[in-house]
Amino acid sequence: MDSTLSAWPARQRRIGLTGGIGSGKSTVAAMLVAHGATLVDTDAIARDITEPGGAAMPALVAEFGALAADAAGALDRARMRELVFSDGTAKQRLEAILHPAIGAEALRQAQAAQTQVVVFDVPLLTESSHWRARCQRILVVDCGIETQVQRVMARSGWPEAQVRAVIAQQASRERRRAIADAILSNDSASLASLQAQVARLWALWCGPGVVL
Repeated sequence: MDSTLSAWPARQRRIGLTGGIGSGKSTVAAMLVAHGATLVDTDAIARDITEPGGAAMPALVAEFGALAADAAGALDRARMRELVFSDGTAKQRLEAILHPAIGAEALRQAQAAQTQVVVFDVPLLTESSHWRARCQRILVVDCGIETQVQRVMARSGWPEAQVRAVIAQQASRERRRAIADAILSNDSASLASLQAQVARLWALWCGPGVVL
């Protein structure tokens, strides 16, 4: 049981948003904000708390030593990736620091929100029972792997092998679809089609008198 669950604002409609890399999740998040939602982006929070002076940095340095920080005082992500790869306990120790800090900041942002609907953009939503418990509905933006590969290659310039390696590390498409209360199909959808899907879902989940 999530011990913080009672602290989340009771009157808010809390939607968890997830999708694989290249699925169009960020585009959908922006559309939901345009409809009136507040976005809580857990990736952005993770970056903020590991910047120089970030809330997680003292605990990270205490756990992993001074080499956890780069010359500017931010988390040395390259070094941490190497450590996670070489040390079987490092990932769990890292997450034990980051995840509670991310959750605390997400709660703070939700409590400060002036809107009735809060969308939590959580890339690891599929893997996190805690986050699923905090959200009243789960929205998955879905597309095929080949679509993901082509989109990420086009926007990032990464080689195909690198994109496929990232996809392989994420939850599978099947696992994401299995936790969804709704799925937005974004394989070949035009922007207008995706906007229409989001509008229909907003009316269904967030319209007047709707109780999640």
